[in-house]
Amino acid sequence: MKLFRMAAVLTVLAGPAYAQMPNINLLQEGPSKTPEERAADAERDKAYKETLKKIPDSKASNDPWGGMRSDPPKQAAPKASAATSATKKKAGTTAN
Repeated sequence: MKLFRMAAVLTVLAGPAYAQMPNINLLQEGPSKTPEERAADAERDKAYKETLKKIPDSKASNDPWGGMRSDPPKQAAPKASAATSATKKKAGTTAN
């Protein structure tokens, strides 16, 4: 049990020291490309960019549930001010 506790303490103390170690890259940069390879890469990139320009912009709806609705959204009800003025006129004519 003492051995387990000592191992845990050493692990906790070694964490910050491990974080301060320098980053060592064992794989150095690979061989550089030849001028022909660079030209081929540039040509490939140019063709890729031209192809991207040919793709049309999609104007799709952003409504994911649009196909699930059975009927279109209902429009707003007509203004109530016209209905209230008509009822006021009727009420005034019956009072005479």
